[in-house]
Amino acid sequence: MRISMADAAGQLAELSRLANQGEEIVLTQNGYPEVRLQPMRRILTPEERDEAVKKIQRGVKEKNLSPGPDAARSQDFLYDEYGLPK
Repeated sequence: MRISMADAAGQLAELSRLANQGEEIVLTQNGYPEVRLQPMRRILTPEERDEAVKKIQRGVKEKNLSPGPDAARSQDFLYDEYGLPK
């Protein structure tokens, strides 16, 4: 939806609601696009963030996944058996 800034002035709450529902809202000035309204990503509280991390950790434990490559050895493919660059 394209709407002039003058027309949008009295409809900001409605335009915000539409943007949150996925509608693309573009505010125009003299017929040219100036501003796009889009919803902000919700920021997690510290408690929500901690719970999300714990949920991921539980999922890894349940799947019995390996911890991954050893960081100390992650660049070994770059060197030969004598420790010199290949």
